Formats: sequence, structure tokens, C-alpha cells
Amino acid sequence: MSAPSAAAAPRTAQRLPWPGLLLAAAGSIAFSGKAIIVKLAYRHGVDAVTLIMYRMLFALPMFLALAWWAGRGKPALARRDWIAVAGLGFSGYYLASYLDFAGLQYITASLERLILYLNPTLVLLLAVLLFGRHAGARQWIAMGVSYAGVAIVFGHEVTLAGANAALGALLVLGSALSYALYLLYSGEEVKRLGALRLTGLATSVACVLCIAQFLLLRPLAAAAVAPEVIWLSILNATACTFAPVVMVMLAIERIGAAATAQVGMIGPLSTIAMGVLILGEPFTAWLVAGTVLVLAGIGLLARARA
Repeated sequence: MSAPSAAAAPRTAQRLPWPGLLLAAAGSIAFSGKAIIVKLAYRHGVDAVTLIMYRMLFALPMFLALAWWAGRGKPALARRDWIAVAGLGFSGYYLASYLDFAGLQYITASLERLILYLNPTLVLLLAVLLFGRHAGARQWIAMGVSYAGVAIVFGHEVTLAGANAALGALLVLGSALSYALYLLYSGEEVKRLGALRLTGLATSVACVLCIAQFLLLRPLAAAAVAPEVIWLSILNATACTFAPVVMVMLAIERIGAAATAQVGMIGPLSTIAMGVLILGEPFTAWLVAGTVLVLAGIGLLARARA
């Protein structure tokens, strides 16, 4: 048998989905680890403003490098592009990140991940409310199933943590809404600048805002934190912030956005597993039932859109 031609080899490689699937799974799991690292850091007495400052301080050089690399040989940004990047960076990465970090002070990592996983439903709701888009019956049913799942887990957590759970859930829901707005309005800029360039620029804006927020709200002495917080922040910035962004983008390039999103369903499951094993969070029937409903609802929504 003759060896395959050089032209046939790339076509064979392109048909194999495993590299893209592995990248999507690794990116989703790495994103999910963020909540675990934040919860571990809170055990050392740091507050949300200081913690997010360190995360973004260590992430800033990497996202600046990403923006430079993705923008090589491309036209300079126009004034409207800079305004759009600033607005998207504020909504999608600064405000969403800060509210998420603040909410994690009061709720479990498992509930946080389930609320954030409602993001596709929030994008649809905002599109209906802001742009008058139509949602079919199957999409409304899918959203209802997802929100019922979060309600189950939230209701159980309220019985354990009281009003603090309600505050934390509202903060994380605000984070999800802020990121949904980013997704809703970023489409045109993604076409103009490219996904990686926009991500690098918008996240760099968010990094600067988080650092400025610390300088405005805290004395410099507040930067003196336990060494564990520094190491956890470095891990958060690299393994749970920058690396997942790149892995998910590469996965989308190889297997498409729909398949990447489907593989991303492993995210809430990995958060729950890490929360139980690393943080000692309770693993209850309520959590299992809520997670199943949320994943089922997002799956139904994806099928309805298709």
C-alpha cells in the first residue's frame, strides 16, 4: 500500500475532532477552577477589591501580549473601536469579574457556576427585551427548566446561609447579566477586530480598571497580603484566566462554537467536583437535581436555536 499523499494528510487531520474537543474540555475545566481559587484565597482574609486587583495585575502582561500578537499586520484601531473596546472591557470583564468575586464571598462555588451557566438564557432574554427579537415556545421552556434548577440549589443554600446567600446570588447574577451584555454587543467588533484581538484589548482595559479601583478604594498597605494569596492569584491569572481564553478560542477554530459550547457543559460538573473535594462543600441531592435541570435547560436551548 502506498503512503498517503502530503495533500491527503492535512485533510485526515482536519477530520479528527479530538484536539478541539480536548481544548474545549480543558478550557471549560480551567475556567471553572477560578471559583475554587477565589474561595481558597478568601480563607486568608483578603477582600474582593484586593483579590481581583492581584488577579488582573498578573494577567495584564499576558493580555497585552495577546492583543499585540493578534493585531500584527492589521489596521490601527479607529476612535469608535477604542470607545467600543472600553465599553466592552468595562461590562464584559471588569464589572462581570468584580461582581462575581464579590458574590463568591457569600455563596458556594457550585451555585456560582450554575448561575453563570445561565448566560445563554440571559443573552436571549436581553435580545428579546432590548431588540424585540422573538423567542419560541421551546426556548421559553428551556429557560424555565434552567431557572428551576438554579432555584432548587439556591433555595437549599438559603436555608444554610440565610440572607447572605441571597446577596451573593444577586451579585453573581449581576455578573452574568454584565457578561451577557458584552456578548450581545460584541458581535460587530469581533467581525472588525477578530476575537483574540478584541479579547486581549477588552481584558487589558478591565485589568487597568481593576488596578485603578484598588488604588482609589484601598490604601497601598492593603496590598500586603498572605503569600498564599499571591500564589493563588498567579495561578488564577494564568491557568484560570488567560489559558482558558486561548484554549476556548482554539477549540472554536477547530470544532466550531456549537460543539465547543456543548463540551463546555463539563464546566459546572467540574466546579461541583472541585468544590466538594477541595473546599469541602456539601454534595446533596438538591445540588444534583438543580445541576441536571440547568444542564438540561441549556441543552434544550441549544437544540431550539439549532
